[in-house]
Amino acid sequence: MDIFKKMTVLSLEQATVLPYLTYRLAMDGMNIIRLEHPVYGDPNRLIGENVLGEERMNSYFLAINSGKKAITLNLADPKGQDILKELIKKLDVDIFATNQLPRNYEKLGIDYETLRKIKPDIIWLGVTGFGPQSNEAAYDPILQARSGLMDLTGEPEGDPQVLGIPLPDMGTSEHCYGLIMKALLKRSLTGEGERIDVSMFMSSTSWLTVPITLTKSFGKKITRRGNTHEFFAPVSVYETNNGFVYIAIGNDRQWKSFTKLPGFESLDKPEYEKNAGRIADVKNLNKMINEFTKKKSTEEMIELCNKATIPISKVNTVSDVLKDPYVKDALLTSIDPRTKTQIWMPPPPYMTPFLKENDQTLSFPPRFGEHNEEIYGKSLGYSKAEIQELKENRII
Repeated sequence: MDIFKKMTVLSLEQATVLPYLTYRLAMDGMNIIRLEHPVYGDPNRLIGENVLGEERMNSYFLAINSGKKAITLNLADPKGQDILKELIKKLDVDIFATNQLPRNYEKLGIDYETLRKIKPDIIWLGVTGFGPQSNEAAYDPILQARSGLMDLTGEPEGDPQVLGIPLPDMGTSEHCYGLIMKALLKRSLTGEGERIDVSMFMSSTSWLTVPITLTKSFGKKITRRGNTHEFFAPVSVYETNNGFVYIAIGNDRQWKSFTKLPGFESLDKPEYEKNAGRIADVKNLNKMINEFTKKKSTEEMIELCNKATIPISKVNTVSDVLKDPYVKDALLTSIDPRTKTQIWMPPPPYMTPFLKENDQTLSFPPRFGEHNEEIYGKSLGYSKAEIQELKENRII
């Protein structure tokens, strides 16, 4: 939507949870300006390989920061806070976001009450580990452990495992995205801004729909189950003669079709006709299925199951995923104007008008303080001498 191109987001961000949110908003065409401390910056700039051969542009940082501008500002200094107020007013900031600890809000002059006095209709977002009343530090794996996600992940007799992606980070980002869209709608109808507080912990626990309901309501013990499913069988990873496939039988009709596949006919037993019977003997059942699948190739299994409308997939590597017909032409890209390095990012959850207009290309992740001259000079009207003085005093 063209309206998004007129919106400005000022984000005091670091790590993953907030940068991923503003990356998502950049896909909509919003003008994203990330704020960083002039000395320390975002620690994630230093994580991963130094693929560009320069400081603070390491590979880990590049993944979720395309489509943004970057400036530095020392908000611990009163002058820095004065400049922040100028930025809010002169840039006509629509959304201010931060993942600072709550104890720093007033100290840095970024609290909602302070900023709404400058711009009454501002949408303010604070992302914290455990809510605005807590200053407890939290990283994604800590939240995975505390929220129960780790206890639900791994083999039944093995150790709890972290997920392959940082769901507390990225799941919280998606929740924030929805709340921001609601706030923008409210503002368009009423002219009012809003304060939004999002807890990463509460976001994480909100995904535990079945585990919490069954545990609290019926006293069930829900824990990790490996590749199987708690309530449906057969659902698991099975070995082929050249890899692995995941098969998911979701109802008794699909099971009947499965037992008619060449080589699987002996599984058509009365005790397995209903899902409850298959669940009751799931270990033996999976062992038998695995013996049959090992005699066929992944490609054969996929062809057989697809013809019978039985859900199946090869267990893909990331390299395999990149070749998927749904993925390969939907990747986002970005080219560094300095080094001509090209990077690729995953497809968005949906292709926005902005991405279509720009051939699925976003601007390259910004260098540390890259847009100081542009924002402070052109937007705020500071002279080169004033900007240099701010640098010398470590305000920017």
